[in-house]
Amino acid sequence: MPFTDVGEITRLSPRTRVFEFGWQSWSPTGAYRLGETPPRPADDNVQTICYRPETPVPAGAFQGEGLLAVDPGDGAPVSVFAGPGPGEVPSVRAREAGDRLVVSSDGPVTRHVVDGGLDTALRWWAESIAEGHVTDHFPAVPPMWCSWYGYWDKVTDADILDNLALAGRHGIEADMFLIDDGYEAEIGDWLDLRPGFGSLERSVGAILESGRRAGIWVAPFLVGRRSRTFRDHPDWLVGDAHAGVMWDQDLAVLDVTHPDAAAHLAGVFTQFRALGVSHFKLDYLYAGALPGRRHEDIGSIAAYRRGLELIRTAIGPDAGLHACGAPMLPSIGLADIMRVSPDTAPRVLPKAGDLSQPSQLGARLTGAAREFLHARWWVNDPDCIMARPEVEAREQWAEHIEAGGGLRGSGDPIVALDAWGLETTRRLMVPTRTEPS
Repeated sequence: MPFTDVGEITRLSPRTRVFEFGWQSWSPTGAYRLGETPPRPADDNVQTICYRPETPVPAGAFQGEGLLAVDPGDGAPVSVFAGPGPGEVPSVRAREAGDRLVVSSDGPVTRHVVDGGLDTALRWWAESIAEGHVTDHFPAVPPMWCSWYGYWDKVTDADILDNLALAGRHGIEADMFLIDDGYEAEIGDWLDLRPGFGSLERSVGAILESGRRAGIWVAPFLVGRRSRTFRDHPDWLVGDAHAGVMWDQDLAVLDVTHPDAAAHLAGVFTQFRALGVSHFKLDYLYAGALPGRRHEDIGSIAAYRRGLELIRTAIGPDAGLHACGAPMLPSIGLADIMRVSPDTAPRVLPKAGDLSQPSQLGARLTGAAREFLHARWWVNDPDCIMARPEVEAREQWAEHIEAGGGLRGSGDPIVALDAWGLETTRRLMVPTRTEPS
């Protein structure tokens, strides 16, 4: 849809700030002064994977997805330009025009005027959007251990077993062990194991025998071109949808509106559940909301929500649905836990300067800007604790984790932790806060 003007701000000053709400977990989010250039994608592939690909931001404009707020900076009320809610998420832009800020959108937007400053306005907006969609109580979620930042995509069952033993020996209170990316043979072939991983049954069995919960990573809406699923079932794919390039291959999108593809996806999660897995980290979820030709003629956000509803039915109401790389507003009421920032990394600065890419700086900035969502929409996931000596600025990263109320997860090989790392990890591994920030 074309953009049409929906309002203007005439009260501007050097202290005026524009708050951009990013499309998905990895999309930068924050407040920026007039004249500042907010984070933008380094290339077209990043635009697809980390931003909203169908509405790239023109030069000189601000843009939020479903929300753009303007704080005049002089104590006057904040103008909140907001879309209808989870099922319809317009892009909202602001551009300077002389002494005015002109706001436009490509869908329905309502302007709200909120007293009390930007933080108050954002909390008000989050609560108003949540009404009727989410629970009014978020129970505490215990801490976890995750394989990704220690072993990347070369994790083995032996790594899981070793860290289970070390967690007990060193007093790391991880209630759940998450087997992240690297166990699967190919993206889209989730029940086929990578040669060299070992046994998923043995890994999950050992986690359960230790009295902990077992978690697994899946990118449910992605189908890699090297996968058996891509080769054998082209009719299961969304037409004209390209989810970018990762893992050295082009990525297609599973069409959850196709009955056979939906049955296949439900079967994957049913089998994982039967294995004893009760926590599901669902990653690269942006793919499910990409536009394209689907078996059933429904919108991309409706298709995305249907996909998450299908997974919820398969895993049951008591399993944890942990979203990542996920469209924020369309996930309301469907995700228990939500990554609210780009990935962290052992390094502080991102490659190519793009704050959507893995880095501590990008994770800190966007994570802090979205802290107000915790216990209003879901449990926030700020990403893992990393406290081993090789991690740059590990003290500052630990301070960021401690400041928030969200999920705590150890991301280190426990054997790699020195005395400071062990003490810090033990201290930070506590349940999530149950009250909003």
